[in-house]
Amino acid sequence: MENKRLDRRRFLKTGILGLAGTAAGSAFLNAGSAGSRLPLVEKEKFIYRTLGKTGIKLPIVSMGVMNAENPNLVAAALDSGIILLDTAHGYQKGKNEEMIGGVIKDRNRDSFVLATKVAYQKDRKTGLYPTDKNVQSFEDEFNISLKRLGMDYVDILYIHSFWVRETVTFEPALKFLDKVKKEGKARFVGFTTHRNEHEMLDAAVECGIYDVVLTAYNFRQKNKGEIGQAMSRATKAGMGIVAMKTQAGVYWDKERQEPINMKAALKWALQNENVHTSIPGYTAFDQMELDLSVMEDLTLTPKERADLKLDEGTALAGLYCQQCGTCERQCPSKVDIPTLMRSYMYAYGYKNLSLAHSTIQDLGARIPCSDCSSCHVLCPNGFDVPKKVQDIIRLKAIPQEFLG
Repeated sequence: MENKRLDRRRFLKTGILGLAGTAAGSAFLNAGSAGSRLPLVEKEKFIYRTLGKTGIKLPIVSMGVMNAENPNLVAAALDSGIILLDTAHGYQKGKNEEMIGGVIKDRNRDSFVLATKVAYQKDRKTGLYPTDKNVQSFEDEFNISLKRLGMDYVDILYIHSFWVRETVTFEPALKFLDKVKKEGKARFVGFTTHRNEHEMLDAAVECGIYDVVLTAYNFRQKNKGEIGQAMSRATKAGMGIVAMKTQAGVYWDKERQEPINMKAALKWALQNENVHTSIPGYTAFDQMELDLSVMEDLTLTPKERADLKLDEGTALAGLYCQQCGTCERQCPSKVDIPTLMRSYMYAYGYKNLSLAHSTIQDLGARIPCSDCSSCHVLCPNGFDVPKKVQDIIRLKAIPQEFLG
């Protein structure tokens, strides 16, 4: 069995993505490889880290643009020294990429780093792609993203949301990533993960193909220790690590009366030096200034530690779902409750009803929860699962055009 794994790994490295010694080298240079780009201007007060083997040096705080709608805010972030902008094909139904494209169109291409993501429907129960998934279906989506952005290439292209090992080595995805690198449409490639993060990081190391992993990482996670150890293994292998979901749902409560200390939460994540940069989402100028101020000192004050309730463990309900899957195993209808809980966080924490709605719609089939008045699913972290599900599935019946 071990020999088969080794053979598989050799095939993936040399058969699918054997870039060394091919024409890919010139394509990378044409796209602006790490060695050919002009050095990025550094801000004196910022803390910088190098994104693994990509060689890209970034401030430890970047910008997750997912919820932002104001192009002036994105421009201000770049003018303030932010380098990496993170978006995705599906954010705001494509409007997010279009907005970013308008901001960057007249800027020097060497002055910013651009990351986007493509996704394709997986089996929600298994996390696996359908067997008929092919390279073209990935490529069609990516080409639309490039057109929206007004770019010939992006610096980082992720495939969105892996949570089982088989997706990490899914051959059509790897062939697609190989193709866009050879064509110079992506300088570096990776994937994102919101679930089983430590397993996905280890799978990425074993695969040996990916340059960057964008992973959920925050002070609320029960498996944060395992994620931290996996990050260490990944960075030793040369992988770049970008952290998301660092603020763990934004609020402790649905009513948004108890905000999480954003600065403290971001500091906590960035104290791990294996996190090369983070992509907190900010939608207002004061939020941007707060996030940028984190880089002045990563030390957590006693008050900040108390605000994060670090001594109370992780069994605090809040809005951040651990995505552990315990609820799924209890549900007789096998509903993808973790995804519904993520939608709940988008709606009540981020106040992004459009993203919450599209996440629910991606579940596809009818959600039978409205019929389950006697639901007995128990969350080990204190979530009132039946109530939260009932709250969030109301969005499913609202037409998308009403939500923007």
